[in-house]
Amino acid sequence: MGRAFEYRRAAKEKRWDKMSKVFPKLAKSITVAAKEGGSDPNMNAKLRTAIANAKAQNMPKDNIDAAIKRASGKDGTFSEVTYEGKAANGVLIFIECTTDNPTRTIANIKSYFNKTPNASILTNGSIDFMFMRKSVFEFRTDGDLEELELTLIDYGLEEMQSAQDDEGVYHIAYGDYKDFGRLNEGFEALQIPLLKAALQRIPTSPITLSEEQMQDIEKLLDRIEDDDDVQAVYTNIE
Repeated sequence: MGRAFEYRRAAKEKRWDKMSKVFPKLAKSITVAAKEGGSDPNMNAKLRTAIANAKAQNMPKDNIDAAIKRASGKDGTFSEVTYEGKAANGVLIFIECTTDNPTRTIANIKSYFNKTPNASILTNGSIDFMFMRKSVFEFRTDGDLEELELTLIDYGLEEMQSAQDDEGVYHIAYGDYKDFGRLNEGFEALQIPLLKAALQRIPTSPITLSEEQMQDIEKLLDRIEDDDDVQAVYTNIE
């Protein structure tokens, strides 16, 4: 599988780790989940997923509770929408949004593509099959990785890899997107704190670009990711 989804990890995390951007996006996903399936996480798998992801990002409990409560009010009218697009050099872009005004959101997304040479919006469904949906968990541990992997297989683990950042070695666990809840329960049972927990779209055929080719793409991705309605952006760039 590789780590293609982390193609721009350092640059992307530097932006998304700003709490002023991250928490509102997480709150939206919690509100939508609670609105759709009820405010009890035990009875709402989608809400459990949203809460687990928020906790992995160190979102305070008060913020999580407020987002759930908001679902019962008149301002909890968010909906989830996705958009697909392409850019130069074979770049494919899949965008997930949570919005209270889809007309505004699509207008903004189109404007970002229109400002970028050789980029355009595609009809939904055009590139969805080019991405695998996976449960992705990042964590650190001093325990026996082989034993941990064998245990997590019972919770839906498909593959585990190791990587390194400025703070040292960390590990990435992958599973089918339908097994997010099971895997999260596994980490809770083992009392392993998570660095991140999310459903991600991983490209099936990643491509490699030069620094020069990435310049316009970076500008486009920056514009998209900075939009308040955008929850996540995925590409096929390795």
